[in-house]
Amino acid sequence: MELRHLKYFVAVAEHRHFGRAAEHLHISQPPLSQQVRQLERELGTELLSRTTRRVDLTEAGRAFYTDAVAILADLDAARARVRALAQGWSGLLRVGFTGSASYRQLPQVARLKQTYLPDVELQMSSEMLTPTQERALVEQRLDVGLLRPPVQMPGLTTRTLAVEPLVLAVPAGHRLAGAAALGIADLAGEVLLTYPGGAGSVVGGAVESALRQTGTRVARTHEVEQTSSMVALVAAGLGVALVPDSVRALTLEGVRYREIAGAGTVELALAWREDDASPVVARFVRMLGDHLGPSRPKEADALTTAVA
Repeated sequence: MELRHLKYFVAVAEHRHFGRAAEHLHISQPPLSQQVRQLERELGTELLSRTTRRVDLTEAGRAFYTDAVAILADLDAARARVRALAQGWSGLLRVGFTGSASYRQLPQVARLKQTYLPDVELQMSSEMLTPTQERALVEQRLDVGLLRPPVQMPGLTTRTLAVEPLVLAVPAGHRLAGAAALGIADLAGEVLLTYPGGAGSVVGGAVESALRQTGTRVARTHEVEQTSSMVALVAAGLGVALVPDSVRALTLEGVRYREIAGAGTVELALAWREDDASPVVARFVRMLGDHLGPSRPKEADALTTAVA
């Protein structure tokens, strides 16, 4: 039994006429009749009751028609699934996020995915420092990472999505919360909450560099690994913190964000393996590059661009 036998039989069953079925299939009537007869011989029963005026389904024919339609539908669905996977429109994508990107970029990525790649399944891991994401990418535990460059491990490609200034998070009642303008020197003597620079935090390294270049000495520092915990400690009045601008999206009662001169900038980039031939990775990277690039920072929020 071949698939064409099922297609031919279904066409005759639905048109109840060999001539119209043949016309629908773009074949001549005699081969169509022969193929249906061959199917009946293989099954050992008549599927069609033929008269000079019409064609009807036998009881066996009605049962077989239901199964044949289901088989052909399953085949069409399987073809569609394979094409979608091959073209990157579906599949599983494991994505890592640096913690400070979880509040602005992660929701943007989720909305973009739902709009442009609704059949792609995302498995997201957040609060991952750059070195952790690099290792996970190289070891193929992640497919794509949103991290703070530079990357150190070979075999990875990056594409910049944003360049963000560092801003100051301060308790609402702090002396710096209402200052007219701020510079790094204003942090002198303050308790500074910071990311662990020695653990590979790019933001932590940028903060250390800003303090060193200006000769600013803080009272002491407390290292905090997670952005959400850091901002919560600021709200509790335990110190101030320099964080990427995207952290402003994390609104917490008792916290004010202030621009501060001389704090520098940090990049957010998309990273993936150079040799990754996955169609879904390629399509995801292209989607984020098109909609979250530095020249189009607002597009992901508006989502007004038509799907290409």
